[in-house]
Amino acid sequence: MYVAGVAGNVYTLAVMCHSTRCAAPMYSSIVSLALADLLYLSTIPFVVCTYLAQDWYFGDLGCRLLLSLDLLTMHASIFTLTLMCAERYLAVTRPLDTLKRSQGYRKVTAGAVWSVSLLLTLPMMLMVTLSEGGKAGGRVKRMCAPTWSVDAYRTYLTVLFSTSIMAPGIIIGYLYTRLARTYLESQRNPPHKKENKRSPRQKVLIMIFTIVLVFWACFLPFWIWQLVRLYNSSLQLTLQTQKCINYLVTCLTYSNSCINPFLYTLLTKNYREYLRNRHRNFYKFTSSFRKRGSNLQCSWGRTSDEGEKLQTPKPGEHQAKGFCHSI
Repeated sequence: MYVAGVAGNVYTLAVMCHSTRCAAPMYSSIVSLALADLLYLSTIPFVVCTYLAQDWYFGDLGCRLLLSLDLLTMHASIFTLTLMCAERYLAVTRPLDTLKRSQGYRKVTAGAVWSVSLLLTLPMMLMVTLSEGGKAGGRVKRMCAPTWSVDAYRTYLTVLFSTSIMAPGIIIGYLYTRLARTYLESQRNPPHKKENKRSPRQKVLIMIFTIVLVFWACFLPFWIWQLVRLYNSSLQLTLQTQKCINYLVTCLTYSNSCINPFLYTLLTKNYREYLRNRHRNFYKFTSSFRKRGSNLQCSWGRTSDEGEKLQTPKPGEHQAKGFCHSI
């Protein structure tokens, strides 16, 4: 999962950086999503090491950075998706205003998304510390734990659930409802004959909606499990069962970062065009290399034949050279 996710997102960044349409707002948003996925996947080695060793080896700073990095990338992803939906809505309802937005505006917007995500993450970064607890066999177990009260921690996680799942879900649902209504109204009296193929705007909307659905499918079970544990302290589940559930829902969140690059490949036209161009250029390169090699071989054969013709002595010359050599 880690290797596939990192490779896919790195390749996505390479494609977007070399894309001829990288100035478009959607592709700058995809770059932001890929960066968030890479940062989130970077925590996997630390999580696996902690799970196998049943101990925390990365100190107090590691607790603050890794736990806050999870929340930072999660909010950056869903805020970016919400921004993409808003941009598509404005592109349909106010296309002229959308064209006036510059690349600097998009950079400021992306910076604002990451800044708000960081602000929501700061309490976790400040209020988490490394604690030590006893374990059977006399071994001391270190773990990351919040320093605030249970009620305060419960309130904070509820706020994070609202900002990462509920509020973006309401906004995205509202925008897509308005877009669907606009689309249906335009289809009642179309200005030209209806085409079978989807328009580019429709394809973009389908892509964004698919990415949003995958995000919710991967993160909603995680949040439901966290809230159930917070608000229902008397769960009739064994400790081993709770660990297994926590492990499964955590793996599901990481799978979102691995699935996204494949969604870009399948649903983004420019991504597919880039891949086709790369394959076409590679084929041209290998074909020209083979052709050059065959031409070189043919020219070498002609040169050798001509050389043999030039070096073949006449009968008289051969006898004279042999006679002089014998003398």
